[in-house]
Amino acid sequence: MEDIEDIVAIGEPPGLRLPLPPAVKTKPRVRQSKDFSSIDPSPNVPGTQTIYLKTFGCSHNQSDSEYMAGQLSSFGYALTDDPEGADLWLINTCTVKSPSQSAMSTLISKCKSAKKAIVVAGCVPQGSRDLEELEGVSVIGVQQIDRVVEVVEETLKGHEVRLLTRRTLPSLDLPKVRKNRFIEILPINVGCLGACTYCKTKHARGHLGSYSVGSLVDRVKAVLSEGVKEIWLSSEDTGAYGRDIGVNLPTLLNAIVAELPADRSTMLRIGMTNPPFILEHLKEIAEILRHPCVYSFLHVPVQSGSDSVLTRMNREYTVGDFRTVVATLSALVPGMQIATDVICGFPGEADEDFAQTLDLIKEYKFPQVHISQFYPRPGTPAARMKKVPSTVVKARSRELTSMFESFSPYQDLQGRVERIWITEVASDGVHLVGHTKGYVQVLVIAPANKLGTSAEARIVSVGRWSVFGEILESGSGAGPSRVALIGRAVLSLLSIAAVLLAVFLKMGQRR
Repeated sequence: MEDIEDIVAIGEPPGLRLPLPPAVKTKPRVRQSKDFSSIDPSPNVPGTQTIYLKTFGCSHNQSDSEYMAGQLSSFGYALTDDPEGADLWLINTCTVKSPSQSAMSTLISKCKSAKKAIVVAGCVPQGSRDLEELEGVSVIGVQQIDRVVEVVEETLKGHEVRLLTRRTLPSLDLPKVRKNRFIEILPINVGCLGACTYCKTKHARGHLGSYSVGSLVDRVKAVLSEGVKEIWLSSEDTGAYGRDIGVNLPTLLNAIVAELPADRSTMLRIGMTNPPFILEHLKEIAEILRHPCVYSFLHVPVQSGSDSVLTRMNREYTVGDFRTVVATLSALVPGMQIATDVICGFPGEADEDFAQTLDLIKEYKFPQVHISQFYPRPGTPAARMKKVPSTVVKARSRELTSMFESFSPYQDLQGRVERIWITEVASDGVHLVGHTKGYVQVLVIAPANKLGTSAEARIVSVGRWSVFGEILESGSGAGPSRVALIGRAVLSLLSIAAVLLAVFLKMGQRR
């Protein structure tokens, strides 16, 4: 099947394209009794149907989904959380790990069984175009999200559409329906400069492509006028930003920070960055992280504490480089919080390699460690390497998890008064979720009108997984508010329940 190609004028600014040619070629579905494609073309007017949108993966994927939802909603389509009541399912996929792709496959099967129209978007179809699960369904790639209305229209007519080729970045000023109206997820670049041997995302997102500083600053101005209270910078590697267009991350960050309100009503969160691309900018990054409107938090994946494993991963840095990043930022930024990632059981990982990883994590006692077991991704060099036995991989994952769970990273917060920025309702439906300057999550009992605001809060309960606080009355450094006094009666019980639930879930995962 031929891809639908964009018609792009040479020299156009990123995000712009010429109008679609009058005739868009699509391939009608082959109507087979065993396939969901026996659906008759919808007689309804385009834009009157209901769409169920499911998103897998990272914050960049979430932003893509919000952009697609915005365009569909602007065209008249209704968005629903009820898959059974939808006319079409739009599944935005992630290719980072096998489990997320398996979940996607299960959802596609359910959709076909329910005889629903389906469009699969995101990294899986972009990076694995010939995947069996994608046969007979419409697909749209990661840089074609501004064409989602066309693809949905044609799919609802009974056509199978494949749209994967693009030479420009989608515009940042597309309509958007945010999952959280207070949080703007802002993609600053797509793709990366790395070539990690285990990574499938590079196959989908491609080489580095950065948005201009001007276009990003314009987007920041726009979302501030819409009442956004947190801006999350998102990409496959934030630190690599701008290297393809002659600028760098500190230049962008300084330009964005200059637009943030002086009253600290809106905060900036810097996204994940790999060590190689911030080493030369550590002092400038530290200065930005100290800014009152920037969370003192950074996600810096290490993946392994062994240089030999990092070499096989082709990570392009050493453990010493990672230590330099952590030590420098921790020394220069008060209250700095660093999260990291570890892959257990990468091919060739010997016992001594894993021991070095354990030592590294134990030394720094990171408050957040995302622990993954190695999953070979088809088409990557690591998939052809000799694997560590699965029993060994699982045992190492359990050992690292057990050590990480023994840390008490938030004990120093007990009794302190911290300013928190409140943007979400907790999953229990009782608490609101706020974050400290160091991006530590604090659960508070407060009225809904506190959403989108900041407040002083006293930390009253600290557990392994949860930090609870009480809002202080405006202008008071002591004494809880009336709402906090009412909530205190149930606070300890909720804290205990949260800890027990976390333990129960962890036990279930180990089984």
